Amino acid sequence: MSTRATTGVGRIADAFTDTGKRAALMPYLMGGYPTLAESLRIGEACVSAGADLLELGMPYSDPLADGPVIHAAGTRALAAGANVAGVLEIVRGLSQSVPVVLMCYANMVLAPGPDAFVARLAQTGACGLIVPDLPLEESADIRAACDAHGLALVPLVAPTTTPERMAAIGGRARGFLYAVSVVGTTGERAASSLSERFMEIVARAKASTDVPVALGFGIGTPEQARMATDAGADGVIVGTRLVRAAGDAPEDPAGAVGAVVGELAAVLE
Repeated sequence: MSTRATTGVGRIADAFTDTGKRAALMPYLMGGYPTLAESLRIGEACVSAGADLLELGMPYSDPLADGPVIHAAGTRALAAGANVAGVLEIVRGLSQSVPVVLMCYANMVLAPGPDAFVARLAQTGACGLIVPDLPLEESADIRAACDAHGLALVPLVAPTTTPERMAAIGGRARGFLYAVSVVGTTGERAASSLSERFMEIVARAKASTDVPVALGFGIGTPEQARMATDAGADGVIVGTRLVRAAGDAPEDPAGAVGAVVGELAAVLE
């Protein structure tokens, strides 16, 4: 009899436990970029290359946390016709192979209502939800909907998060805690500026929670991925570098992204 988890929260826990790597690798891809069909192929390439989980972004017209590369990808995805229904079908297509966590903004969840949105998301096989512009004080309804459907509501903490607030956020985290390594939006950073920041934010985040801590924002090279694991991160999230790779290889974006993911996976072995 299989003992594998069947809830989204459980699948995420298993993914962190069973990586066989120093840390779980979680590529980010923009849903619908460069097209819906191609973004599905990119996700499949990530899985084949060694991804343990996937973060799938929902394109949005005013993405407050996204740097210029991901913002431009979302804009292009929307122009190409990406919508909620189409991106959820990508989740459905990928979720049988790997835990998928959807990243979207609060208005997209609140407009139809938290329970309606999360129920629809759960039907795709998704495992979790990240809402970067959702304050802790306004998260109760969405968290309750996620709990009811077995999904993880994954919160974020940053270098500027106070100790008291980090403890409150970490105590309510489901699945994993997303530690933002730098102040500002997503994007690639110079390696020399990150090592001490990684150590500080990971240590603070791990002290605040009982779930795994995944480090993201600013990680784009194998060296930086290794630095994240050296800092104690349980997971490494890479986004802008992969979105850029897809844009730089219009003839074979899935192959280009898969090659970068393979390099990152190898250094985490």
